[in-house]
Amino acid sequence: MLIQFTLNNQPVAVEAPSDITLLALLRDHLRLTGSKEACEVGECGACSVILDGELVNSCLVAAPQVSGRSVITIEGVRAPDGGPNDMQQNFISYGAVQCGFCIPGMIMAGEALLLKNPQPTRQQIRVALAGNLCRCTGYQQIVDAIEATAKSRARQRA
Repeated sequence: MLIQFTLNNQPVAVEAPSDITLLALLRDHLRLTGSKEACEVGECGACSVILDGELVNSCLVAAPQVSGRSVITIEGVRAPDGGPNDMQQNFISYGAVQCGFCIPGMIMAGEALLLKNPQPTRQQIRVALAGNLCRCTGYQQIVDAIEATAKSRARQRA
């Protein structure tokens, strides 16, 4: 089946079986491995992507469902020069990166939150991260990094 959609702001057309998930389409057919394959039941958030502005677990989305839609993966989150964007840099600066397995999903959750709520409270950040599991950081540094990103983006808008 031909699946056509916008991926990281670029049009994409890919032939793929109709019975695969968006996660399998991204990893196996498009070789975008930033979205991690972990629980495969939507519990861990490691496969999180932004679909039409909404955070989704790509392991739960049938690939044909993205036809005509927009998908942003961690590979699409970057600074204009192609390096880490401000949120990614804050994850590094605040020590929110340890083993790194959950980080793409955490960053996608943070970006999705800031798309809808550019100035979230710490509690709102915690709620936005509720669908993402991390075994290394204890979440505090992740919340700090997202909060710092929101504050710096607010200063840039002012």
